[in-house]
Amino acid sequence: MYNRVFVVEEPVKKGDKDFYEIEKDPDHNLWIVRLYISEEIPQLKMTSTVRELLDSILFAKEIKNYMLWYYTPMALEYSDHLKPSLIIYDCMDELSAFKFAPAGLKELEAYLFKKADLVFTGGYSLYRAKKDLHNNIHPFPSSIDKVHFMSARLNPKELLDQMEIPHPRFGFYGVIDERFHISLINEVSSLRPEWHFILIGPIIKVDPLMLPKGENIHYLGSKNYKELPAYLSGWDVAILPFELNESTRYISPTKTPEYLAGGKPVISTSITDVVSPYGDMGLVHIADTAEEFIKAAEGILQDKNISAWKTKVDSYLENISWNETWHDMTALIEEALENKLKTPIKKEIAYV
Repeated sequence: MYNRVFVVEEPVKKGDKDFYEIEKDPDHNLWIVRLYISEEIPQLKMTSTVRELLDSILFAKEIKNYMLWYYTPMALEYSDHLKPSLIIYDCMDELSAFKFAPAGLKELEAYLFKKADLVFTGGYSLYRAKKDLHNNIHPFPSSIDKVHFMSARLNPKELLDQMEIPHPRFGFYGVIDERFHISLINEVSSLRPEWHFILIGPIIKVDPLMLPKGENIHYLGSKNYKELPAYLSGWDVAILPFELNESTRYISPTKTPEYLAGGKPVISTSITDVVSPYGDMGLVHIADTAEEFIKAAEGILQDKNISAWKTKVDSYLENISWNETWHDMTALIEEALENKLKTPIKKEIAYV
């Protein structure tokens, strides 16, 4: 890759001084930037303090010709003074619909749409909702590292904390938050106590006491990305039990193609970007009620020959990869740069 990439994490309060840490990825042209603000600094000074830290990083790393790539409009609070060659807004979700969304998010997003030269959305439903807000906006639904997740088929493993859990196993990995369909899992696990539900991921923004409980429900905590195919390989069915609410209205779960690449049948609630294309193509079972879930699951567990389904899955996934996504994004970025600068671009621009 010809660009330096600096990923600036959201600032956190820590200790009694302001400082930053930069961790270099040894295998890539990638730096992770962590910003730390003194716990004693009043909230009113937070923005100016973070801005100063950011300026010092640009100076120290001699970042002069750069683009800004935003994943959250909230970063505008401390970066609006910068003068990038290009501004990209990667709109992955309708963040304002999430629980505890920060005040001012909608206003900052409207401002970011005005400032951005190029906008990407994390799926087609989100694109349809935002397409009239910008004249250079493009949908990019979830892609996949196929080699990584296909290892669930080719090199199955039994991990210690999953080894003693009986089959059939229904598995989910991801953040367990307000989007998680608590009542659906509660009802299905009660109606089918012989089925076991494995839930992997951090629990945030929900009271753990409200989550499903039972001898057939297993919370294994957070796992790293490298471990996910091994856990996936031990499941009989992968599940996407999302609530149908404002926070899930525009999501395009990356887990969908990952589960499929791992060769696992999938049951999902009727999330728009899962229904189309995955449900419409017969790649994923759609179920919103306990009765629908049980019917789909029993059909999967009774079907001992899924080779035709896997062939269809692999045909669909054949031309989907993060490399393809990045190739298409890069073409749009270079076109936007050339249009803005009115000259062919040079290749040393840093993404910040």
